Amino acid sequence: MLRARVVVVLLVVVLVCAGAASAVHAAPRSAAPTTHELTITATDGTKLACGLVLPGGNAPAGGWPGLLLFAGLGETHAFMEQIAAVAAAPAGFASLACDARGTGASGGKFGLDGPTEVQDARDLFNWLAARNDVSDTKIGAFGLSLGGGVVWNAAVAGVPFKAIVPATTWTNLGAALNPNGVPKGGLVDELLRTVPLSHWDPSLAPTLSDLSGGKVTAAVKSAEAACSSRGKLHSLKVPTLILQGRHDFLFDLDQGLAAYRLLAGPKRLYAGDLGHAPAGNPQAEQILYLTEAVSWFTHYVAGGPKLVGGGVELAHDPWNGTTTRFKGLPGIHAASVNLPGTTKVSGAGASVSRAARLTGGPLETFGDGSVTVRYSGAAKDWTHLVATVAVKGKATPVSFGAAPIGKPAGVVRIPLSDQAVLLPRGKRLVVTVGGETAGGVYDKLSTGSDSITIGRVTLRLSVLRRAVSS
Repeated sequence: MLRARVVVVLLVVVLVCAGAASAVHAAPRSAAPTTHELTITATDGTKLACGLVLPGGNAPAGGWPGLLLFAGLGETHAFMEQIAAVAAAPAGFASLACDARGTGASGGKFGLDGPTEVQDARDLFNWLAARNDVSDTKIGAFGLSLGGGVVWNAAVAGVPFKAIVPATTWTNLGAALNPNGVPKGGLVDELLRTVPLSHWDPSLAPTLSDLSGGKVTAAVKSAEAACSSRGKLHSLKVPTLILQGRHDFLFDLDQGLAAYRLLAGPKRLYAGDLGHAPAGNPQAEQILYLTEAVSWFTHYVAGGPKLVGGGVELAHDPWNGTTTRFKGLPGIHAASVNLPGTTKVSGAGASVSRAARLTGGPLETFGDGSVTVRYSGAAKDWTHLVATVAVKGKATPVSFGAAPIGKPAGVVRIPLSDQAVLLPRGKRLVVTVGGETAGGVYDKLSTGSDSITIGRVTLRLSVLRRAVSS
């Protein structure tokens, strides 16, 4: 779940679709790309395991335009080398990819895209720019998931990329790992399983301990802020293509939407069935958005023709080869329904489910929603309430959320994760409230073993003014 999947073999097709991307340089490139395995020493002396992929043929005057490629968590630079060899190099780009410190064959301690990883990105930029066969003024960056996080953080820190493409990643780490102050325990544990604790920066140990224990402390907030870019995006003018998933339980659509609203330079948002679970990552869709990434770099880094513009592009749900484009963010409105009743439940994880039917349809969620709950009789061990919204008969939730409760009775508003999902006409929704885990997202959340009474529930969804996937 902690990495976005990209099927490399399809990138060969990307080059066919990209068309003009092959015209970045006039110099013939009959020879195959070459890959060089090497070690680069970071500023602090840490050894980073890297791979350099160069286009075939001779470098043009001024050097090849360059790309830094950053892998997702659980992947190595070898994975990104394949992308470079079949997509970037034939399009005329020299690419450098390295294992993040504390992962793969690189030394050092893992810092979750914090200040040390940002310095690594600056060091790698300078290393690539210093080569005689690479332009020192035409370098962009592409990153997947964890790699996308360091692309954002390095860009706002002033690493002078000509263009960036952050994919399926975060701009606000706290909003991703512990939205509304409630840790996604199941996903946090997966993060810890992917990178052994012994490989983490020791300064993050208190943060990891707190998060794993379900606490959002001052140390957690400080560490997450140091690994986030959102607060500085309003001043970022570098041309940015954002690739974000419509249905991603780790990094929801709001991570990309917030960035799109804030960016000051040329920008484009592609939202589709890509990213972390439950995204399907259909192979055919990858051709489309990776073609756009190559085209973005062709224009904004290498100075080639402008093949894609700004705005928002929304792939249909489920993926059917069709997208809808908007000049800016699409129009939305609220759809809500009250679910009356009074139900007393008991036991750890106990929950109540109520069916809802929204008028009209089909509807397509887009933007923030919420579930508001009246409750009473909550024992002290009921510290949180979890809400899940699903289409009746479907196992995968449409959205979910959680909120702390500090009193035995009251009204609590539970913000829902920003998921863009088609709600078919005539299908009922099921709203579940209580101590359930939302498909494993909150599987470490401590909920009451005693009783609680759930009263009226109000579901509010943000939906497109006109569903595009119907």
